[in-house]
Amino acid sequence: WVPQVQPRVEELSELYRELSQHPWLSSACLGPDLTTQYGGKYCSLYTEWLQRDLARAENVKFCRQYLIFHDGASIVYSGPAGTCSEIKGELLSRESPSGTLKAVLRKVPGKEKEKEKEKQFLEVWDQNRKVKSIDLTALDKHGSVYDDDQFGCLTWSHSETHLLYVAEKKHPKAESFFQSKAPELGTSDEDTGHPKKEDAPIKGEQFVYHENWGETLSTRSVPVLCVLDIEGSSISVLEGVPEHLSPGQAFWSPEDTGVVFVGWWHEPFRLGLRHCTNRRSALFYVDLTGGKCELLSEDTRAVWSPRLSPDSCRIVYLENDVLGPHQQCSRLRMYDWYTKQTSTVLEIVPRQEWGTFPGIYCGALPGMCWAADSRRILLDTAQRSQQDMFVVDTATGSTTLLTADGPRGSWSVLTIDRDLLVARFSTPCCPPVLKVAVLPAAGHEAQAQWICLQDAPSVPSISWGIRTLQPPPEQENPQYGGLDFDAILLRPSEGPTAKKPPLVVMPHGGPHSVFTAGWMLYPAALCRVGFAVLLVNYRGSLGFGQDSVASLPGNVGTQDVHDVQLCVERVLQEEALDASQVALVGGSHGGFLACHLIGQFPDTYRACVVRNPVVNIASMVASTDIPDWCLTETGLPYAPDALPDPAQWTEMLRKSPIRYVDQVCHCPHPVPIPVSSANAEAMLLPQVRAPVLLMLGEDDRRVPPKQGLEYYHALKARGVPTRLLWYPGNNHALAGVEAEADGFMNIALWLLKHLEC
Repeated sequence: WVPQVQPRVEELSELYRELSQHPWLSSACLGPDLTTQYGGKYCSLYTEWLQRDLARAENVKFCRQYLIFHDGASIVYSGPAGTCSEIKGELLSRESPSGTLKAVLRKVPGKEKEKEKEKQFLEVWDQNRKVKSIDLTALDKHGSVYDDDQFGCLTWSHSETHLLYVAEKKHPKAESFFQSKAPELGTSDEDTGHPKKEDAPIKGEQFVYHENWGETLSTRSVPVLCVLDIEGSSISVLEGVPEHLSPGQAFWSPEDTGVVFVGWWHEPFRLGLRHCTNRRSALFYVDLTGGKCELLSEDTRAVWSPRLSPDSCRIVYLENDVLGPHQQCSRLRMYDWYTKQTSTVLEIVPRQEWGTFPGIYCGALPGMCWAADSRRILLDTAQRSQQDMFVVDTATGSTTLLTADGPRGSWSVLTIDRDLLVARFSTPCCPPVLKVAVLPAAGHEAQAQWICLQDAPSVPSISWGIRTLQPPPEQENPQYGGLDFDAILLRPSEGPTAKKPPLVVMPHGGPHSVFTAGWMLYPAALCRVGFAVLLVNYRGSLGFGQDSVASLPGNVGTQDVHDVQLCVERVLQEEALDASQVALVGGSHGGFLACHLIGQFPDTYRACVVRNPVVNIASMVASTDIPDWCLTETGLPYAPDALPDPAQWTEMLRKSPIRYVDQVCHCPHPVPIPVSSANAEAMLLPQVRAPVLLMLGEDDRRVPPKQGLEYYHALKARGVPTRLLWYPGNNHALAGVEAEADGFMNIALWLLKHLEC
């Protein structure tokens, strides 16, 4: 690796601008089949994409349509129909079952002169015109409509006469005890003509705290199910949902007799829900006529992502145990609407074995996942360090790898309708591409023929591969022995005479998450700068079986740290890399590991960048939206009505990287190390020496920024070169376009400076 001249800011910004222009394929929808004058069939494919607009500092959403000609068994011809078009103000959209109507939830800025707030409209479009536009804000039946993927939905009734959605419950107005101004008269009651009682402000309620659902869901408190009667333009808030439940992910029951929904328990208080598939919840049915609410699943589990079959007979959904790791291997369950029986289609997989189904590790099932036979479903899931698509026979529980003959990388199901399958594919050096296929008949799924509808050019000068590592005997988990793990290595593609590139090590967050071999902007950009990038899927990652997930709680700070260090040492031995120029970049639990590694192995690393890192579990437990995470990952039991005792506080601190800032630690060491003195209470430990760049989101509810500030102050007080970047308006992901772009520039410049590149 021969740097001609240290890359200037202009060169780095131009590189980032180039790579950030690759759009992300977010969703797809197939229109109804039409027949040509020659008897052939074709349909339209509507796709939505997201792209960073650095000039506007926002993500731009645009759509593009394609035509697919098919004969029911194969695709005869496919291609784009027109150019891209930006979508403005759309929060949610959904086509009706027949494909003739489309519902759109749209936000519209208020008029500045009149100081109006932003409004929400629910629109209904016919094939070439808007037939309804309903001002939901003016009707004032509820608060803002939910457009997130946790609770939100926009669902047509089977008769296409009603729309179902989720919104915030209308909260009564409040005013000061000392309000002297006479309250304005509200709207009149239709029956009596007198002002409605609910419109009268309640005194002294201005500052009452309303719980919310945490990270990215801070405006979600009390969701309600709402129905729009399209013909009458009237809205009703459904009754019958028990008060201890927060409903979401709703859809119409067969024959439109009621609504099926997921209900999350919010007593005794709400915990963070984003990326937490272990919150107590169940499947319910509420009858529209009598308002009776019926439990459809077990009420001691965590369920989500229900999907109704095309014949309206069966509902599949995902299920986890309550509490424990936030992400884990899930069960696939099925409820029969007419027999009222529930069965397990796929169980939890303890160990991933080559050539067998790895288990389900996905945040949700595709919105449209059923094959036309109402027997098979499609899903994508992590399979070690790849993401693959599988066909599941719900009658037998058999699974078939749909991408066995396809290229290695990351495959995702976008939609399936009438057995036309739409997928997204990417690799670490290839941005997302759009692929389509016809799902073959049962037993022949592996013969699917993929057609690329929208290609993306591969990013040059990047090569990548996956390697598997086995921990040495002394680092085996005594309860879960024999586990291995993976790492994905990206490196610049240079000639045989090139010098060794420096190495950037990136452990993922979670910790129960996974790097799959798909497109990731930061690793690709760093590789183009000239760094080799090592993405480590340590034991505890998803896609390797439930035993791997279960092996980590109680061993954070040791098992995961040793896995990353082992991987780094092995790669430095086996690859042509510069072992004297190694750096760490990690976010959340990846930042936790990075801080551990520069403390436990200070001679290995020359620089470190951490984004919203966990540095002190003991101080985090009282301020995060997921206090259960702090105890679970430490190996301690969690109960909402129990406070940690002194021994548990100590254990949380023992697992934390903050303890490695100082040279002398006065608490027992979690890892056996040589101790020459008889006094094991004061052991000499390594001191952090690597320069550290901290990047913190001001609105982070998951790992509050005080965690990073605590580490920043500790390093500054000890003379360690430290820099802190503070991003207002950004939460845990630091995913704002401006913060993301600024973050890359600062990361690259920090690494180039301290690795002496």
